Amino acid sequence: MSPGWDSVIERNAVSAASASRLVHQLRACQVSALAFCRLLERWGRGEAVPATAGTREAALRRAADRVETALAGLEKPLSRYLLELEPERAEGRSWYAGPGAGELVEWRPVLDRAGVSACPDRVAAVYLELAILLRALEGLADAARIGSAPDRSSLWAGLFDLRDTLLSSTVDDLRALAA
Repeated sequence: MSPGWDSVIERNAVSAASASRLVHQLRACQVSALAFCRLLERWGRGEAVPATAGTREAALRRAADRVETALAGLEKPLSRYLLELEPERAEGRSWYAGPGAGELVEWRPVLDRAGVSACPDRVAAVYLELAILLRALEGLADAARIGSAPDRSSLWAGLFDLRDTLLSSTVDDLRALAA
């Protein structure tokens, strides 16, 4: 099996236990984020799944709750890993890009067509941040596969940026969507 983003985390870890906890939780975040984004993307294509507006509303709440739970579990292992990682220099830069045109979606008409009464601004913000997380992990996996993974200081900078974004307003928006 070719190396993935997890191998970059493990290779740069001070302790195997902290790497294992972080990889486990990032995987949970990846799976739940992907499910959330795919649910919205299906609605964007006009697929009425689940079949009724009420069940679609409940599906969005459940998906938001799963992501929020995964992100809540990410705080401790990610903070611990960042503390242990301590780069040798502070000049590292984040290894993932900002949002692309494909992630900038106007969700109001999609939500209206789906019969879901969620706040479209919150949905857009969450979708955007989760899409960036997914792209960042895939980019890190691609870099590992071709042997160009970021150095320790850049890995630290990117993970710090992800933590800063995901564990602040994104969690708040997810809680509101799950309520």
